[in-house]
Amino acid sequence: MCELPAAWRRLGGEGTGVGTVIAERDGFRLEAAEAAAGERPYGGRLTVRTDLAWAVLRARVETVTDQGMRALDLRRDGALWSVDGTRRPDLDGCVDVCAPCTPLTVTLPVRRLGLRRGEARDVAMAWVEVPGLTVRKVLRRCTRLEPSGGRECYEISDEALGTVTVTVDREGVPVDIEGLYARAA
Repeated sequence: MCELPAAWRRLGGEGTGVGTVIAERDGFRLEAAEAAAGERPYGGRLTVRTDLAWAVLRARVETVTDQGMRALDLRRDGALWSVDGTRRPDLDGCVDVCAPCTPLTVTLPVRRLGLRRGEARDVAMAWVEVPGLTVRKVLRRCTRLEPSGGRECYEISDEALGTVTVTVDREGVPVDIEGLYARAA
């Protein structure tokens, strides 16, 4: 997987992040963190554990703001979800987790779906608002586009993010997310 962490800078705002994907015996672990400046500065950290098919099993999102540190734990058991140990039927059916404190979560559907060029699929995900840590179910459409500049491209569309083009490296880790993030040199 990612031999070195990838680093991104936020576009249209001040912030930088870093993340990596770690292969484990029974699945994968995504580790990412971001510091965002601006009107409401915050720090965000995300850990996601998946099975070998890249389906999320659990995630932890932490934030640090002027209000202190907060954390949120999500767990998936089959199609059933819980947040901080409380059953959340409104999230049932989600397979992915997305937190806008890192672009790394785009890797999840890219790796799991294995889309062919021109193919599209809808994916339900648990969207964690950062830094507030509220969670809701969002339907995301992933479409694999023609490669550009030697990189694979996807169109990602959902109500939380809008529609953006994403380029990924050979491991499925985002290089650029149109208007939001660019890989730092």
